[in-house]
Amino acid sequence: MTTGFEAFEDVDVATLLPFAGLLIGLAFGFIAQKSRFCLRSAVISSTRSTLSPMAGSFALAMIMAIIGTQTLGYLGMIDLEATRFISETMPLGALVLGGMMFGAGMVLTRGCASRLTVLSAQGNLRAVTVLMVFAIFAYATLRGVFAAPRVAFTDATSTEMMAQLPPIAATVLIALLGIIAWRSRVRPGLAIAGILVGLLIVTGWFATGALLVDEFDPRAAESLAFTSGASDALFFTLASTAIDASFGAGLLGGTVIGAFLSAALHRELRLESFEDPQQTLRYFAGGALMGSGGVLAGGCTIGAGLTGVSTLAFAPMIALIAIVAGAAATNALLTPSGQRAYAAVAAE
Repeated sequence: MTTGFEAFEDVDVATLLPFAGLLIGLAFGFIAQKSRFCLRSAVISSTRSTLSPMAGSFALAMIMAIIGTQTLGYLGMIDLEATRFISETMPLGALVLGGMMFGAGMVLTRGCASRLTVLSAQGNLRAVTVLMVFAIFAYATLRGVFAAPRVAFTDATSTEMMAQLPPIAATVLIALLGIIAWRSRVRPGLAIAGILVGLLIVTGWFATGALLVDEFDPRAAESLAFTSGASDALFFTLASTAIDASFGAGLLGGTVIGAFLSAALHRELRLESFEDPQQTLRYFAGGALMGSGGVLAGGCTIGAGLTGVSTLAFAPMIALIAIVAGAAATNALLTPSGQRAYAAVAAE
């Protein structure tokens, strides 16, 4: 077999993909645990006049992801047009509905999929439970009992439109993200965390699209994604003798390990559980919404919001806008007038 680098000529690169995911996940988990990186807190901590510092961190991550990913594409190191995000057929209905569902779910559970993975590593049993529900519903929507309705709805609400942003619009997008980062007054620590997360997105694209390439078994490049990652990890756990581990499964495992190491280093390991049946029901509902919604939308806040948008494809941008709208609307419904209880990161 041949790969993108001669050092791997005699190696089955499919066996190396989960290890690449593991290493990238280790770094992401460590960074995300320390910084509490999460789009949910960015959305609900922002107001009409004030942007949350976390919004600035997420904007910086997106800037770095876009610039780095587009550079790899320009140099011919990865084929962005072969990725799952770029298509002339736009599943508009699925993107909007799925994004709204995911946004609502992450508010109900006080964390997006990546944040809940980090919290699970710290000993948060609520997050562990939600992740299991999330993974089950994601897999059921992708390949299980909800797959047929998903396909039917996606086909019925699809339309044809331009696949990617033109260069001028991409420049405007980066400028707008820069304004968000500047107006948020993001702290240096959060700024660095956002930049590093963006670079990890680029690293994922490079590892799967340039470094670990098999010309005899071509695979589309991929990067950080937790909806597909959780689904892959669940299926691998249940049928590891029948299937190989994937990049996504390695990413999820690495994130747990990295977050655990960070939490242990900063003495933040502690067991937490549900307070009452009502809270349990809310978290279960949120996990189900995120699992099915993430598949419909084509990804989570990381998979669509950073990895997808870094390709400058329209689909993940629509999904991200829907996620933000769903989170903001749900938070407004749950939060009493004049209070922002759900905005407190410490409450996670």
